[in-house]
Amino acid sequence: MQHYLFVYGTLRQNANHPMHQLLAQHSCFVAMASYQARLYQVDYYPGAVPSNNAAEQVVGELYQLTQPDLLLSALDKYEECGPGFAPLQEYRRELQSVIPENGDSVVAWVYVYNRDTDGLTQLLSGDFLNTGIT
Repeated sequence: MQHYLFVYGTLRQNANHPMHQLLAQHSCFVAMASYQARLYQVDYYPGAVPSNNAAEQVVGELYQLTQPDLLLSALDKYEECGPGFAPLQEYRRELQSVIPENGDSVVAWVYVYNRDTDGLTQLLSGDFLNTGIT
């Protein structure tokens, strides 16, 4: 079984975050992709919330995981989600449908924002690395 991960924030290649190096070591970049969701500026990082509106798309990168257990465990710690973290975690890791550039739907793990978005700025571009916020 193949395991995929969709990343849209600090784990993206050009976000210049050290955790991307871990992702790069234990996965293979597949393609740019999109995920039907609304994107919010949470802090210095974003949060994506699934949407029923097809016009709301989050831009990100799709990776095929070569060592899924090792990598997902480390990323869960980075995202502070899963067993061992306090209730009402900021993110939850879920299998979601994402669309790579070739147009074929792929089921991938996505870290979905898990808190109230009231008061957060929605990034209408859907692209954390091209927000228009200065």
